[in-house]
Amino acid sequence: MRITLRGFEIFKGRLDAPAQRALIAALRPVLQAAPLVSPQTPYGKAMSVRMTSAGAVGWYSDRKGYRYMPQHPQGTAWPDIPQPVLDIWDDVTGLERRPDCCLVNYYGEGARMGLHQDKDEADFSWPVVSVSLGDDGLFRIGNRTPGGSTESIWLTSGDVVVMGGEARLAYHGLDRIRFKSSRLLSKGGRLNLTLRVTS
Repeated sequence: MRITLRGFEIFKGRLDAPAQRALIAALRPVLQAAPLVSPQTPYGKAMSVRMTSAGAVGWYSDRKGYRYMPQHPQGTAWPDIPQPVLDIWDDVTGLERRPDCCLVNYYGEGARMGLHQDKDEADFSWPVVSVSLGDDGLFRIGNRTPGGSTESIWLTSGDVVVMGGEARLAYHGLDRIRFKSSRLLSKGGRLNLTLRVTS
């Protein structure tokens, strides 16, 4: 089922249970090669999510600011984006150009992500594709400028969201998760993959 909310294309249940399990299996080598880290905001506040990346570059944040880096903070190269992840991009965008970054965010119990824009990329004409795996997450969508009314929708495991066009620079965030609402991850929590063209 496809839902459009403020320009966000939300494909509910895009990935069935076997596809979700296959995606988790494809991500395990990524997490082994590039372990999850706990980033800080430029203001020194610890984020509640843990993250890593795959691709030519990875997104990171610390006291130096938000940016893409050519290496993991430990100094190793980022692993390649797994083919099943790229297949999702191909399927929902139909674009020949592929992403050069797959940011992987892990939300444990109590984790959240405040309203923000994805604006560290060089060209906003390319969409951002988001994949939800694991526990349900309450996704909130705002406007292209701070403030104003917002709308929310629960994203469940296997949902895919495309942020393009007018939605590309809309504020969005994740207010909370329903911890252990899914059995996909043995210890509970939510994985969110966001695919981006950075340059």
